[in-house]
Amino acid sequence: MKKGEIYQGIIENVDFPNKGIVQIEDKKVIVKNAMPGQKVRFMINKKKGSRLEGRLLEVLEKSPLETRNPVCSIFPDCGGCMYQTMSYESQLEMKAEQIKKLIDQAVKSGGQVDEQGNPDYIFEGIKGSPKEFAYRNKMEFSFGDEYKDGPLSLGLHKKGSTYDVLNALDCKLVHEDMNKILACVLEYCREQGYAYYHKMQHTGFLRHLLLRRGNTTGEMLVNLVTTSQIETDFQELKERLLNLKLEGKIVGFLHIINDSLSDVVKSDETRILYGQDYFYEEILGLKFKITPFSFFQPNSYGAEVLYETAREYIGDTKDMTVFDLYSGTGTISQILAAVAKEVIGVEIVEEAVTAAGENAKLNGIENCRFIAGDVLKVLDEIEEKPDFIVLDPPRDGIHPKALPKIIDYGVEQMVYISCKPTSLARDLEMFLARGYRVEKVCCVDQFCQTVHVETVVLLSKGEVDSRKIRVEFSLEDMDMSEFQDGATYPQIKEYVLEHTGLKVSNLYISQIKRKCGIEVGKNYNLPKSEDSRQPQCPPEKEKAIREAFKYFGMI
Repeated sequence: MKKGEIYQGIIENVDFPNKGIVQIEDKKVIVKNAMPGQKVRFMINKKKGSRLEGRLLEVLEKSPLETRNPVCSIFPDCGGCMYQTMSYESQLEMKAEQIKKLIDQAVKSGGQVDEQGNPDYIFEGIKGSPKEFAYRNKMEFSFGDEYKDGPLSLGLHKKGSTYDVLNALDCKLVHEDMNKILACVLEYCREQGYAYYHKMQHTGFLRHLLLRRGNTTGEMLVNLVTTSQIETDFQELKERLLNLKLEGKIVGFLHIINDSLSDVVKSDETRILYGQDYFYEEILGLKFKITPFSFFQPNSYGAEVLYETAREYIGDTKDMTVFDLYSGTGTISQILAAVAKEVIGVEIVEEAVTAAGENAKLNGIENCRFIAGDVLKVLDEIEEKPDFIVLDPPRDGIHPKALPKIIDYGVEQMVYISCKPTSLARDLEMFLARGYRVEKVCCVDQFCQTVHVETVVLLSKGEVDSRKIRVEFSLEDMDMSEFQDGATYPQIKEYVLEHTGLKVSNLYISQIKRKCGIEVGKNYNLPKSEDSRQPQCPPEKEKAIREAFKYFGMI
């Protein structure tokens, strides 16, 4: 195979995030932005050793998984959401398989395996978002043109293009209010003859439209981002926006000046043209004040599922000092505050830290403290020692120099929340190498129709307390012929699965062995401290394991 050659093939599967795999001439080719089962035409555009990548040219045949029609006008050209023709159930199943594959590889590489060499942890599948569409509370739209020298457009970048911008007038990831605002802004800017900012020439006026909407409150911030190359007050646009018939309410209209060369949404100067520069959102009974650039989970509905899952994994933090590293606007910190002695949040974005402090006061929380700074540096300065650590890093994961510092605290358990599973898998290998084990993993889909997914991981330092039962017996009165080692762990697992359909871990088997007074083996699955905790075997699995013990003559 050579670069530039064109081939056809079937996408056999898709690795995270969007790497479709095609087998051609006994060679594996990665073709991005395709779905499992699609027949595609592609051109080889990268070749490095045995690694081959192809650029998708055309979908020749639909995937059997594409069971519904697209819901927006710019699919599939838009690079925003590519899975909308798949059922939501199929999306969830595919994402769960992708993440489990990544975690399995990391866990196995770290040596955390059972007697058969399989990854030894609990994978709890994936939880879907309560809303499949119209879930995003934040969207950054770009100004541009759909083709060179075409009319002004406002929306999302064309798939695979840095420059072409498609009008997203009927985007289904956002509330209809946002689409109405986008259409109003686009119409006004076209009437005024404003030019968009050209990244190469560094000329032009219009850059971005940043919209934020509280899904629970309906409050909206409209942030129009431009260069300083034209001076205008946007009074007419303000009146048009305020006269729109919306389900929610615009509480602030901001003109943000950005003269930076990079194509990022940032502020050199912010002018409030109407109202205020913040809005409120509510999650799990707590109220949060959010400013234009505050980090906040983009799917408020899915965030509740995510944080409930994290809270379940965190468990009892009574009388504990909890570190919430990469704390953002302090959502997790405040959720934990009610059941912890103290929560200390660390976040590099000062605006987010300020907002976190205000949010804590807003909710009457007094045992949260937030520190502005890089986790890498703050950990060297902070005097307190944590009893529990929550990690919710940015997409790139934890800084490789910060990771050893976090591990060196030696806390019994941590919860790692990741928005990029590949970064998570990389970091997990370091945790495993330093004596931690992955106890359980759960995915939460906050980004329906897209390739992205959140992952929650419970990490434990060694085994956890299994509340041993003291068993007293006399060897003289016991028929030793009936007390034998019996079956191996794989045999017990196989029996349980065959007769009950339940999957049980080595940990659960060893717990029930101890309850039954069966020797487990020196130092096998023993807790490292009296205060350690571990997941307990559910009653239905305990019953199944005991039945297996009876079958094999172990009790």
